[in-house]
Amino acid sequence: MSIKKNLQADLNPRRVHVKFGGETIADSKNVITLHERGHLPVYYFPESDVRKDLFVESDHSTECGLKGTASYWSIKVGDRVAENAIWSYQNPIAGSEAIKGYYSFYWDQVDAWFEEEEEIFVHARDPYKRVDALRSSRHILVVIDGVTVAESNRPVIVFETGVPVRYYLPKEDVRQDLLSETTLQTSCPYKGTASYWSATVNDKIHENIVWSYLNPIPEIPNIKEYLSFYNERVETYIDGVKEGEISWYRSALDFFNANEIKIPTVTA
Repeated sequence: MSIKKNLQADLNPRRVHVKFGGETIADSKNVITLHERGHLPVYYFPESDVRKDLFVESDHSTECGLKGTASYWSIKVGDRVAENAIWSYQNPIAGSEAIKGYYSFYWDQVDAWFEEEEEIFVHARDPYKRVDALRSSRHILVVIDGVTVAESNRPVIVFETGVPVRYYLPKEDVRQDLLSETTLQTSCPYKGTASYWSATVNDKIHENIVWSYLNPIPEIPNIKEYLSFYNERVETYIDGVKEGEISWYRSALDFFNANEIKIPTVTA
């Protein structure tokens, strides 16, 4: 019987740096990426690579059943303060010793994150995630409330670890008369910034059901200006077969057993 592992730390070979208030508050080539079942990956920085002179100690603390007690600090640069934006497990419980004395930052409490000199968004990138955007000749049919809203034999299919397969269709193959652009935008660390459209079908508005990466990051150019629908909110037929139930995963540990993924454990 395989045993599920709930926590795993590994050394990240990339230089990661963080900015706040015009200052670089962390800059390291020895970052630990922490994987926790059910959670997105998190970067932890060694004490020697953070600007502790910009930290203000807090009396705030939290408890984690896997890691122990987290102590907190605020960031202060000039007149700007980010309350309780930093945490560290100074004395983690057994099994989490790898992050002892390391520091992490709430993603949205700082101004910018970088891997090497490339800015990254939303959350730490997972080295065990793969994103492939492949041109295909499969027949894709999208139906909303009994109405065909898109049909194409020239999709780009995006296979992303832990995320449902997504079908990106040329805008010429989508019923543009049913769509209205909205102001919603979201960001993805692996694809870029997405714009959204709602679809009006049988006088019912399906809000923000379609998205497109108008200017995706250079690593994934094939989806530029293609449109994709939320599979879970429409009926999608692939080569005439209706797509079944889809699944989401947040961490590599959600879909691998301990004996199936060999991540080098970092020791303190």
